[in-house]
Amino acid sequence: MNRMLILATVAALAWTVAGCGEKPSVTVYKQGQYQGKPDKQPWDNDQFKGDKTAWEKSVKARNLGQNEYVRISGG
Repeated sequence: MNRMLILATVAALAWTVAGCGEKPSVTVYKQGQYQGKPDKQPWDNDQFKGDKTAWEKSVKARNLGQNEYVRISGG
């Protein structure tokens, strides 16, 4: 019984000490320059093929579908 208590205490201590370490963070901003991957426009994909107008129409149609007043009145 005493041996199990000591073993549990040592395991808990090791687990606690292991949680105290600090992992290095990934630097994505360095000296005024963003180092991450470049952002694309939302319409630059396979569905819209760079057509911003088609993307805007799609967003407006989706927003109308989420408008409760339009959905209830049916128009």
